[in-house]
Amino acid sequence: MAYVVTESCIKCKYTDCVDVCPVDCFREGPNILVIDPDECIDCTLCVAECPVEAIFAEDDVPDGQTHFIALNAELSKEWQPIIEKKDALPDADNWAKISDKFDQLER
Repeated sequence: MAYVVTESCIKCKYTDCVDVCPVDCFREGPNILVIDPDECIDCTLCVAECPVEAIFAEDDVPDGQTHFIALNAELSKEWQPIIEKKDALPDADNWAKISDKFDQLER
């Protein structure tokens, strides 16, 4: 069972999770991170590091966000790995308080 990045990450892209990942399973998109399910070893280290609580075990993804399971799998094949922490997006703190932002996802 892999871990999944969900909607809370959109327009924030905090990368604290990247620093603790022992297998470099995160992939970077324009305004969100995703997890490659084939690389994730289910270590749970990233979950506690996410300041917006965007990372869930596949079986625990909240109702209404289960489409992020397939989205992580799809986009992780298209995007490049991110292996070092970077600054969050400029308005991350403002976007962190906003829900229902799927329409803001950039591919």
